Amino acid sequence: MKKVLVFDLDDTLCIAKTPITDEMVAILIRLLERYEICIISGAMFEQFKIQVIDRLTNATSEQLSKLHIMAAQGTRYIKFDPENNEWEAVYSNDLTDDQIKRTFVALEQASRELGYWEENPAGEIIENRDGTQVTLSALGQQADSEEKYAWDPDHKKREAIIKLAQPMIPDLEMRIGGTTSIDVTQPGFNKSFGVSELMKYLDVTMDDILFFGDMTQPGGNDYPVVEMGVETITVRDHIETTNVLRGILATND
Repeated sequence: MKKVLVFDLDDTLCIAKTPITDEMVAILIRLLERYEICIISGAMFEQFKIQVIDRLTNATSEQLSKLHIMAAQGTRYIKFDPENNEWEAVYSNDLTDDQIKRTFVALEQASRELGYWEENPAGEIIENRDGTQVTLSALGQQADSEEKYAWDPDHKKREAIIKLAQPMIPDLEMRIGGTTSIDVTQPGFNKSFGVSELMKYLDVTMDDILFFGDMTQPGGNDYPVVEMGVETITVRDHIETTNVLRGILATND
């Protein structure tokens, strides 16, 4: 019997950068009656609010207190405090100002050298995410989902950017993120770190956890959770996740 369900966000709970569906809202609220739920993603907390938290208007304070937000690949852990009725950081592993500056330079320089720098992006290309992670979104943060999916489906472009940029910031770790992104953090701060911290906070073991993600292959940003030995369900998209969760709820009813 699992106690904790952990989810990637984009392409697992929803279409990239879009709010969760009405059905997913209803499913998550029902799940919060039975499980601790963690969502871990490269997104900033503000993006979690747009895509998930602001959609859970019918959730009670007790239910929200069982929702764990791991922003910027688990470098920030945020929880709801029912007494103060607000979301508060449990921890935050910040980059230094120098590391952030050097990362911006390395990502832009490598992208331009390879011919992958978008001159007319839909939003920011490189973003400082809450001071704990720098993320490159090759087409811009607000690019159309279909364009994003088509830009680098085999990850070759981003692998090339990382190969060129990594030597410029050897003290940091670079990973392929969502459809067009590269995430940069302090070394070791990937999703396995976030899940490990969650286990300590909740006093649970890996056997108590079930993880859902769409990038569980070696090199994917969900793979560190697989590698640590957590039982994992690989999904293609939020529709497949919805179907699996329907089955879990039916089993519990």
